[in-house]
Amino acid sequence: MNSKDILEIKRRFKKDSATFSKLVGCYVNSEKVKITTWGENFYDIEEDDMFKYLEIAGKVLSGHPGDQLMELSFEEDDEISETRDLLLAIRDSKLNDDELIEKFFDSVIESYNYVGNYLILLYHDIYDIPMKTSDNMLLDDSEEVYEYLVCAICPVTLSKAALGYREEENRIGSRTRDWIVTLPDSGFVYPAFSDRSSDNHHIMFYTKNVKDPDNVFWEEGLHTASKMTSTQKRLAFEDMVKSAISGEPEEQKEAILDVEDSLNTFITYKKERIGDDEEVFLSPEDVEEVLTDSGISEHRASKVATNYEAFFADEQIPLAEELLDTRALKNNEVRMENKELQRQVVKLNDKLREAGLSEDDDTSEGPITIRVSPELADEVCTTIVDGQRCLIIPYDGASEVMVNGQMLEEY
Repeated sequence: MNSKDILEIKRRFKKDSATFSKLVGCYVNSEKVKITTWGENFYDIEEDDMFKYLEIAGKVLSGHPGDQLMELSFEEDDEISETRDLLLAIRDSKLNDDELIEKFFDSVIESYNYVGNYLILLYHDIYDIPMKTSDNMLLDDSEEVYEYLVCAICPVTLSKAALGYREEENRIGSRTRDWIVTLPDSGFVYPAFSDRSSDNHHIMFYTKNVKDPDNVFWEEGLHTASKMTSTQKRLAFEDMVKSAISGEPEEQKEAILDVEDSLNTFITYKKERIGDDEEVFLSPEDVEEVLTDSGISEHRASKVATNYEAFFADEQIPLAEELLDTRALKNNEVRMENKELQRQVVKLNDKLREAGLSEDDDTSEGPITIRVSPELADEVCTTIVDGQRCLIIPYDGASEVMVNGQMLEEY
């Protein structure tokens, strides 16, 4: 599912466009015991509750493809086919087969790694996919029916202890603590919606935790092939660079920023040659080029490239943009602006020295350095003028006054 496919389905999760037929749920406690299960027709849900359920469903298709949203594949073996067939059977039953649904809930509870209470929700929907013209205009005619499930797994947390107004007693007292359903930290859409068509061989999985997603649930609960998120790839790449650079953490941080800047330049150059819509993969040879361009020695760059190739041997070579830290780029812009400011300050100081400011008169001692004749030193004081503290230096009007090498003009 690409970004356009995701957006097309997510747009349906609004009150005016949602067509979910049914919703089933299972509330599980921290001991992995089912507290309650239920099901109801979606259009019978109270309006306030419906908005909450739609918000939860929308969250399952939120985030960046390849990071929060991972398209996972079902391989061809008996165990995996059984899991896939179970999901297809639940979908085809339109959530009306309690035995199949209980079997699914049991498989989630067995493999889902969460300490605490949580809620499993399953939605069913049918989408008549409208035809599109060559200029992407939607037509009323349908070319295919996309029938799918949305699953959301939501932590249920106890509200914080607090004081509140007890209306029946007309007093302030301890508020009753409630169990609150939060937005999902895991979920999926199955089948995947790929190229505006149903794809039974893939599942679009959502994870809130991009640094450490629940691979056990992917592999043992859904029996899909797991992948690394873009964040995991980027952090691994940064660790490779840091391990090849000796020095203090601050020096390593500066080197990483230089690498990010070089990587961004590399991507921009490649896009100009192959087109903005084309993907740019980062090969080990490209890694070596990016690192040397950032100022890292050829020996260290070669070492990182070797480690990079070995680390991603069982994975597809990452996209260059997956390894790009946009926040680091912003920090790098600030850093470059600060460097430019420092250069300007050096130039200004050089000009001041040329204008007559000697090394002895260097203002590096502090933000304000005052030198007066000995006979006036005892008369220097501070006072408050218009609410602001000011420095008072007696001046007879006859003596010359120099400020940063420049003659003070009379007013």
